[in-house]
Amino acid sequence: MEHIVIIGNGISGVTAARHIRKQSDKKITIISAESEYFFSRTALMYVYMGHMKFEHTQPYENDFWKKNKIDLVTGLVVQLNAKLKTLILDDDTIITFDKLIIATGSKPNKFGWPGQDLKGVTGLYHKDDLENLEEYSKTAKRAVIVGGGLIGIELAEMLRSRNIEVTFLVREKSFWGGVLPFGESQMINRHIAEHHIDLRLETGLLKILSDENGNARAIVTDKNETIDCQIVGLTAGVTPNIDFLKDSGIELGRGVKVNRFLETNIKDIFAIGDCAEQHEAIGLRRSIEAVWYTGRMMGEALAQTICGKPTQYNPGHWFNSAKFLDIEYQTYGWVFAKPLENEAQAYWEYKDGKKSIRVSYDKNTNEFLGINTFGIRMRHEFFDKVLTDKKTVEYVIEHLKKANFDPEFFTSHFDEIKSTLTQQLIEFKSA
Repeated sequence: MEHIVIIGNGISGVTAARHIRKQSDKKITIISAESEYFFSRTALMYVYMGHMKFEHTQPYENDFWKKNKIDLVTGLVVQLNAKLKTLILDDDTIITFDKLIIATGSKPNKFGWPGQDLKGVTGLYHKDDLENLEEYSKTAKRAVIVGGGLIGIELAEMLRSRNIEVTFLVREKSFWGGVLPFGESQMINRHIAEHHIDLRLETGLLKILSDENGNARAIVTDKNETIDCQIVGLTAGVTPNIDFLKDSGIELGRGVKVNRFLETNIKDIFAIGDCAEQHEAIGLRRSIEAVWYTGRMMGEALAQTICGKPTQYNPGHWFNSAKFLDIEYQTYGWVFAKPLENEAQAYWEYKDGKKSIRVSYDKNTNEFLGINTFGIRMRHEFFDKVLTDKKTVEYVIEHLKKANFDPEFFTSHFDEIKSTLTQQLIEFKSA
């Protein structure tokens, strides 16, 4: 019986296992060094904030794996021998495979800061991070978060829920300024301040200072300011977790290099999820995508291939969603912080400074390219269709009501939204 071994029990690896099982009776083993059972990483913040217990983050009952004949092994893979098709774990256990799926995800970036391994320094990526945060929070009065991404703002919200003071270091001139256009980024800057978070823009970390017991006691910024703190959250992005593969013969870049079928350069070895790097990026997407839904889609596509139906990974139109404290964010298609050469944008913001819509379009053809919405929920299906059909920006503005999830607010402001966006289109054409 063919043995499929999956390293990693995140969304990518578990999705691959489930879909292989649906279609075959192959032997399946999942190896994880983090936790025995799959859990939702995005729910870690809600466990900390008391909205749910950790067991509620596990989508499947513990007997699900046995019922579905998926073997779970707890251990850290330290070596891969591709020729012999063997894995060696940290306890010297040897596991052989016929096909191997590498789904080891990401690890938080550390840039060699002095003190980065002190007690009290943590990310928000793993179950251990949650446990460490619980421990550090018992006595902490202030935290410093380093890095202005989505995980950074989640961690800030978590810590404020325990009345821990938070200073937030962001190297850019505005929060998430490399991703968000100026208007939306400024909106989030204001929102962060309203939640009593001390946002320090254009400020980076120089070093972390230790007390006599090896605990973080303060940080020093690159402006030579010392800030006392007992927790330091490192949220300056992630890197594929692939160190154990360096001598394996598998082609590596920043991640594990794969083709559209998610195959590595070695037969019968595949990579999916945050650790997989496309040789050539798909469209305008990044070659490495550390996003929950793309990991799931990779797992589904690869399961088809392994079960004899070769299937390319095709993620379709870009979309994403997040929450900045209590402002929901959605994006469909492409809206760049700095418009591309062929791109123009139109922007509407509600007077409360907490709701906005930005549309992006091709200034030569008027083809709709993408939309950002803040504080207004939209329907995925509408934008997927208009992007596929290459509708004009005028069509999308005219039909925005069809995409809206919030009729009470949207209906009363639709005329204003339509008028504002349309006027900007007219002004751009006449400029």
